[in-house]
Amino acid sequence: MTVTNLRANIDHWAERVDLAATFRWVERLNMHEGVANHFSLAVNPEGTQFLMNPNQMHFARVKASNLLFLDANNADVMNQPGAPDPTAWGLHGSIHRHCPHARCVMHVHSIFATVLASLADSTMPPIDQNTATFFNRYVIDQEFGGLAFESEGERCASMLSDPKKKVMIMGNHGVLVIGSDPADAFNRLYYFERAAETYIRALQTGQPLRVLSDEIAEKTAQELEDYPDQAEAHLREIKALLDAESSDYAT
Repeated sequence: MTVTNLRANIDHWAERVDLAATFRWVERLNMHEGVANHFSLAVNPEGTQFLMNPNQMHFARVKASNLLFLDANNADVMNQPGAPDPTAWGLHGSIHRHCPHARCVMHVHSIFATVLASLADSTMPPIDQNTATFFNRYVIDQEFGGLAFESEGERCASMLSDPKKKVMIMGNHGVLVIGSDPADAFNRLYYFERAAETYIRALQTGQPLRVLSDEIAEKTAQELEDYPDQAEAHLREIKALLDAESSDYAT
């Protein structure tokens, strides 16, 4: 089947291409976890129908055409051929079922975010521009209950009711971010990992931290939220780099 015919026969093609590009770049940044971790993207107004990566497929092989199309309200999903990873279904299915504002959901075990999630105190003080980006904009899950099967996924979904809190620091686990689309979610994931790295490396010096005031931290966070088109430009440039390499992500 040619790419032209493929596009004509698969719904939500543009969304698939954008999401596939984020898998490829997260793998390149070494923020993936073997054949684990998952990204999903809602494609209906209610947020209950979504795209997600196939079970046990490496991020470097994810393409627009092999993303799964799932319905969070379909109780028979796990009994069908090509069923998703059960923990991905438990976590992402629950979020898309209960949190319509969580259009795009990205969950990884990236190194610095996971180190942060492993600390007894997983709060991240605003010590620079990147850490300030997340001031009062994350929740910390302190009740890790094992693999994210359905009950664990339902519990996590219940913590994402505040649309302002778009990052979940998953204690003893990793990080989960939500966004309006793949560009928004990926940009947030990227900068959260950068922020966590800055904070962890600052702690490693053993020196006192220069913490911003709440007022300046909030001002900075709001300014960055209002900064025009950063997330869109970030993903556009990633796709341009992949295209220049003749990557097959958009096939």
